[in-house]
This record gives sequence, C-alpha cells and structure tokens, in this order.
Amino acid sequence: MKYIRHNWTIEEITEIYNRPLLKLVLDASKIHEQYHKYGEVQISSLLSIKTGGCSEDCGYCPQAARHQTNVKVEPLMKLETVLAAAKNAKAGGASRFCMGAAWREVRDNSDFDRVLEMVKEVNKLELEVCCTLGMINQYQADRLAEAGLYAYNHNIDTSEKHYTEVITTRTYNDRLNTLDHVRKAGISVCSGGIIGLGETDEDRIGMLYTLVNLPQHPESVPINALVPVEGTPLAENKRVPFDALVRMVATARILMPKSAVRLSAGRLELSIAEQAMCFMAGANSIFAGDKLLTTPNPEYNADMDMFRILGLTPKASFADRQIKNKEHVHHEPC
Repeated sequence: MKYIRHNWTIEEITEIYNRPLLKLVLDASKIHEQYHKYGEVQISSLLSIKTGGCSEDCGYCPQAARHQTNVKVEPLMKLETVLAAAKNAKAGGASRFCMGAAWREVRDNSDFDRVLEMVKEVNKLELEVCCTLGMINQYQADRLAEAGLYAYNHNIDTSEKHYTEVITTRTYNDRLNTLDHVRKAGISVCSGGIIGLGETDEDRIGMLYTLVNLPQHPESVPINALVPVEGTPLAENKRVPFDALVRMVATARILMPKSAVRLSAGRLELSIAEQAMCFMAGANSIFAGDKLLTTPNPEYNADMDMFRILGLTPKASFADRQIKNKEHVHHEPC
C-alpha cells in the first residue's frame, strides 16, 4: 500500500509525468498489475437522458444553450426508453450504465423524482448505476444513495488555474463541493477531466494534483480527450497528441493505483495499437456504444474485436465492492 498517498507535491507529479514515455508506461504497468487483474477492462455505457439546453457556458460542450451547435434539445426520457437502453448495454457486455442529464444543477422537482425511479429500476438489472446530473447538494446525494445509485460522475475538467478560461458559470469549488456531497452519501466517486482545452502540461499536472490529494481518491478517473464540436468556443482546438493521452493515463495510474482509469472521449480517433498502449499504461475502463452523450464513440462490435485481438476480458458488475467486502471479512485464527 506504499503507493496510496494523498500528499503528493506538484514537483513529484511533474517528475512522473515527464519521464521518458516508455519508462513511464512500464512503471505504470507494474503498479497496475499489483492492484488490478491484468487485461480486465470494465465496459461502461453512457446515455443522455436529457439532452441540450444547459445554462452553463462550458467551452467544450455542445449542449450549452448559448452555443450554436446541431444538438437538438430533448426532454427527459421516459423510464421505458431508459430501461430498454440499459438492457441493450448489458447485452453488449456493459457492467456499468451511466445516465447523463444536461442540467447545471439538480432541482428538487418531478424530473429528479423520475431520475430516482430510473436509478431504482436500472439497479434491478444488476448493473452498476451511475449518474451525471450537474451539481447536487447533500440532500440530493443522500436521495440518490437511497435509490441505489452506485456512482456519480462530476469531472473537475482541468486545473484550478486554467478552469476560468473554460467555464465561468460555476466555480472550481462548486465542483469539489459536489464531490464532497457524493462521498459523504457513500456513493462511489467518478471524477477526471479533459485534455485539449488549451491547457499546458502544468495544467494537466495540476488537475491530477487536485484529484490525488482529495481525502479519498476517486474510484473512477475518466481521462477525456477533447472532441471539438462546431459551434462551441473550442471548436478550432487541435486534437490532443497521442503521447499526451498516454502520459495522463500512466501518471493517473501511478498516483491512484486502486482507481479505475477510464479511457473516455476521444477514443474514436485512436487505433487499436494506440489503445493497447493506454491499456498497458493502466487504463482499465472504457465507454462502449456508438455515442458519448452527443459525440461519436467506437461501436460495440469494434470494441469486442479489439478485446479479442488484445486478449482483454470484460469486468463483472460490482467486482470492486465484492473485493472490498472480502478485505473486511474477519477471519478467526485457526
């Protein structure tokens, strides 16, 4: 457990991030093998249950109402539609099902009650249920926990220093407060960020610094590469170089050994060989399905072909909870 730390310095993280790439991947791979079943990858599915019309001004997001994009505003989905999508995801090998709503924050109204019902019903399918609904307070986090929510996603996006260059409608502390509410409710935390927002390497390191020095590491850390969308302020940003993505995955793995490091948005642009290097560097979770909220993603069949070629196996639902429970079993001496 010597690697599990919450007092990393910027200097230490910088040294890790700047190691020669193959050395960095090798170091991360060794740590990954100590804490995870090598070659086991969780397949997650993400469904936009309420699309567009968000009042935020996130520079990367096509769902912001103030951005002129091709995203059509759609109301909250019906329960039956969500359950059908969840069943399809499970049939496709997914063990986690995440529901995303384009809200700035959750409000205590009938829509939230409907989401709670979705959580309860998807839970019955024996899938890890995850939501990303924007900011939530403690009362709302507790209600989600009571409904059976397994995980809540709320990314910090980038470093605190660079944050205001991307978003002005909520603060960095707003995001950290939501993570605190989720943690206190006993819900698994999913939080990572996006690279390609015009940030520097120092900002990428700063983002990891924030995550690794939380009181508990997020159980899941998505590493997203910006998918530029026409009509957003960041539409002209260049795509992230492949080696930068690998560095983020490997550094996150070394800093947060127990966490799932999720290869998320931007994966469609990667070859199988490039994805293989990310898996070697410690990525052990992906989003599968042809869409991530509103942006393209590899199809299930393509991912299954990749799993076969690379010798990867899908991770079962609730595997981490089962391992954790075993660790806490008290064995009487013989």
